[in-house]
Amino acid sequence: MEINDLADNIYFKDGIWFSNNSREISYPKEGNMYSYEIEKDSFWFKHRNNCIIAAVKTYSPTDTFFDVGGGNGYVANGLEENNIQTVLIEPGLAGALNAKERGLKNIICSTFEDAGIKPNSCKSIGLFDVVEHVEDDTQFMKSINSILSDNGLVYITVPAYKLLWSKEDDASGHFRRYTIKQISSTLKNSSFEIEYASYIFSFLPIPVFLFRTIPGLFTSNRMSINLNKNKLEHSQKKGILSSILDKIWIKELSYIKQKKKILFGASCIVVARKTTAGVE
Repeated sequence: MEINDLADNIYFKDGIWFSNNSREISYPKEGNMYSYEIEKDSFWFKHRNNCIIAAVKTYSPTDTFFDVGGGNGYVANGLEENNIQTVLIEPGLAGALNAKERGLKNIICSTFEDAGIKPNSCKSIGLFDVVEHVEDDTQFMKSINSILSDNGLVYITVPAYKLLWSKEDDASGHFRRYTIKQISSTLKNSSFEIEYASYIFSFLPIPVFLFRTIPGLFTSNRMSINLNKNKLEHSQKKGILSSILDKIWIKELSYIKQKKKILFGASCIVVARKTTAGVE
């Protein structure tokens, strides 16, 4: 696979492909560096990765995988470790450099639009906690549809339930949280058909509501990202609760591998196929 055969507007420098253009995205400039500090010790990032890998190995284990908006390459690195060749497309320079530090070789520092990814060139695309950052999600998914090959697959994770909205969503540059029905509707309106859709993190809605949503109701100012607070929230200390959570995460993974659905959770995971009709 030659990266420059896939895109019309990129050049190679210091081990990373760059585009000649750069557009604004709804994501904090310091977001990738904060995530990089948290990812390796985070139960949330670990379990989300395991869910993503399980889904990809179930539906398209041999395709080159394009991780669009993939941040520091945490997901891409996990896929590569599972013998799934991956191309990271990340507009943030900090994220691209962190991904290079992780040892990833196929990195494009750009949005996929600015890189000029060619139509019908990608068999599998991942959008992991990306779509909620896009104001016009339907138009964005139509653009994703256009670069997928016929019957290509898109894998998506998004935060769940408007009820769980908090100041962290504001600080992270989110436009919305979704239900399975809502993200599925967006995909169907963008010429996709749903292969699999489920909630994950079934334990988290109540803690998120109690410790993020409710406290946010009593503050009027827009919060910034608090690294120490996020590190604490993402840690899973050893003990009885940790053992219970591990069993929940294992059960959720088994459901994904068996294509069973989890009825509620703090995030949605969806696999959708490009329909042969394509986008109008």
